[in-house]
Amino acid sequence: MKALRLVPRLVGGGKGKAERIDREFPYAAMMITMMASSGVSPYESFKKLRAVDLLPAVQEEAEDVTRQVEVMGYDPLTVMSRKAETARSKLYREFLAGYVTAVRGGSSILNFLKSKLRSMFEVRSAVAKQSIERLGTLVEAYMIMLVVVLCVYILAAVMSSATLSMALGTAVNTYPFANLMMFLVVPMVSVVFMMIADAQQKSNLISVRRPYEAALLSTCVVAGVLAAMLLLPPLQPMVGLLGLPNLVSIGLVAVCIPPSLFYLRIARINFAAEEAMPSFIRDMTETRKTGLSPEKSILHASMRKGYGRFSKVVSLIRSQIEWGVSLKRIFGYLKEQLQSWPVLVNFLMLIEAIEVGGSVDALDVLAEYSEKTRDVEKEKRNMIKPYIVLPFVWSVLIALVTTTLVLVLNQASLIFSLEMPAMITAEQASLFSVGIILQCWISGLFIGKVSEGTLAAGFKYSAMLTVTACLSLLASQRLVSGFMGGLSF
Repeated sequence: MKALRLVPRLVGGGKGKAERIDREFPYAAMMITMMASSGVSPYESFKKLRAVDLLPAVQEEAEDVTRQVEVMGYDPLTVMSRKAETARSKLYREFLAGYVTAVRGGSSILNFLKSKLRSMFEVRSAVAKQSIERLGTLVEAYMIMLVVVLCVYILAAVMSSATLSMALGTAVNTYPFANLMMFLVVPMVSVVFMMIADAQQKSNLISVRRPYEAALLSTCVVAGVLAAMLLLPPLQPMVGLLGLPNLVSIGLVAVCIPPSLFYLRIARINFAAEEAMPSFIRDMTETRKTGLSPEKSILHASMRKGYGRFSKVVSLIRSQIEWGVSLKRIFGYLKEQLQSWPVLVNFLMLIEAIEVGGSVDALDVLAEYSEKTRDVEKEKRNMIKPYIVLPFVWSVLIALVTTTLVLVLNQASLIFSLEMPAMITAEQASLFSVGIILQCWISGLFIGKVSEGTLAAGFKYSAMLTVTACLSLLASQRLVSGFMGGLSF
């Protein structure tokens, strides 16, 4: 008996799982509230949640609750009460404790569920705003880190320059350290920032593989072409003609184009579905209030124009219903066409609500909170947009500042002697430009992770930042050289 009593303490542990439950449970609570509106008890809803693989953390908890009730013979309220004491997730713990108290106190279960669900989404909205503020701070810290590292790089380059060494009578070679900073330390720090961003921002898209596969293929092709141009004597004159920074820029943009096209195709249809799905559910709910069956309500709602790119999916759903295809099979088709987690969860809940009778109250709950979810996601995207501009400003400024500094340092060498070598050679300046361009490319991946929760979204930003950095370097070089003269790189 002691062993049996310890079972609840062995589940739900771990901060990682608690975070997953916090993310998934508002949708599970929505489903429980919908089922309760149709007369289904929360325990029966937990049994249904065992089949919802889109909510894996909640699914595991539902499996455990059902096992303890049906295998070990505990009362559902006893199991939920024990889980309320041991669950790591505060959201889950408070829901179970409140439900148990409501049942034992004889109050209205449905009113409690609706009140708790409303509170969950209000908290979710507040947490989303706080996460945007943290992401904004993260982006600003990342930009500051890049400026500091580049300053260190410039200082190391100056300290190892031939002119300064001859002037001071010393021979200090800090270029290996500078190159190590630019091509190893800074990328590693960027990876750390991406990991922090991953903990703050999760993507709504699931199973996004095609952009990464395309990126791997294009990287192999571009790397092969660049290696051939650098190593094969017949192709080496092209490197001198184009310039190493321009050649690297072309290669990095070429790497980004295929995955960007794949991701844009995925993002357009899925973001359109996230925008239109709540309106579709609302239209279906309002039609259901007229007395039509749930299936006919879906058909009537699908005839409305104005769903954007989601209209094509809605038309296919309508045609399959007209041919007598079950909603479960239609959901399987929808999972093949869409990868947006909120859209798939909402459609699954719509199916579950219809299967238990499709009551107007249940559909009203689904429509209301699917709209709230859409509004929260929309607000998050609008709040994060200003931070996307920062890397572009940084790219332009760092190109102008570094180009000016390099040319000024080389002009300063004339003060010592016209016969002394330049403080920074053309080869060193070219390598420095490559480092700036490469870092801008990596920054694009970071911004994609911050803005949309996935690195796949960063390929388009990487391409744009690479072009921005390259053009800024060329423009600032031409501008400063026009006033002062100097080396070309």
